Amino acid sequence: MADTHVLFVEDDDVIREATQLALERDGFVVTAMPDGLAGLEAFRANRPDIALLDVMVPGLDGVSLCRRIRDESTVPVIMLSARADSIDVVLGLEAGADDYVTKPFDGAVLVARIRAVLRRFGHASGPDDRAGAGAGDSADLAEAVLRFGDLEVDTEGMEVRKGGENVALTPTEMRLLLEFSTAPNTVLSRDRLLERVWDYGWGGDTRVVDVHVQRLRGKIGQDRIETVRGFGYKLRG
Repeated sequence: MADTHVLFVEDDDVIREATQLALERDGFVVTAMPDGLAGLEAFRANRPDIALLDVMVPGLDGVSLCRRIRDESTVPVIMLSARADSIDVVLGLEAGADDYVTKPFDGAVLVARIRAVLRRFGHASGPDDRAGAGAGDSADLAEAVLRFGDLEVDTEGMEVRKGGENVALTPTEMRLLLEFSTAPNTVLSRDRLLERVWDYGWGGDTRVVDVHVQRLRGKIGQDRIETVRGFGYKLRG
């Protein structure tokens, strides 16, 4: 992680300086900015590996900043929110964030969440590195183009097409679709998806799953992923 560059946008001076020091002690390179407009300029100038954005920052709020970043890049984004039940959490996820952390947070927890996101993005081939080290056990799967109606999922080339047209997915959305597409017509619980897609070895907020499923539906078709009330979701084969 020594070369991992984190963009951190936080308007509270104490939190910004303390968190920057904590991240730097763990080997991250940190660019810390006090407001959203400065954060956007720093993002464009430095192209960080991950962005850590507080929801409530002046100039350009964190949700709007996340949306601007997502318009230009698939770089992973983690939102910071002061309230676990805040609508801002959902708004941030809908804007394209990959995860969120509630303030106040423990530095070790924040580092663990950052590393979990980076692992996902470093292995965008999918859950369990299906196209990588584990491909020897499932070579046919890794080389296959999976088809579901007009939807094609290339598990080797990491490309998705709908009606012959390419569909642009973020790495998190791609991992989510891979998890569904390698188990079509199988109900996957939110907890399983949190573990397999978000790399959570602990309990997580299922809103993260729900919002990403909604985003994925918007790109591949609203009816392609079915909600099984009380259990989870499944991809219609």
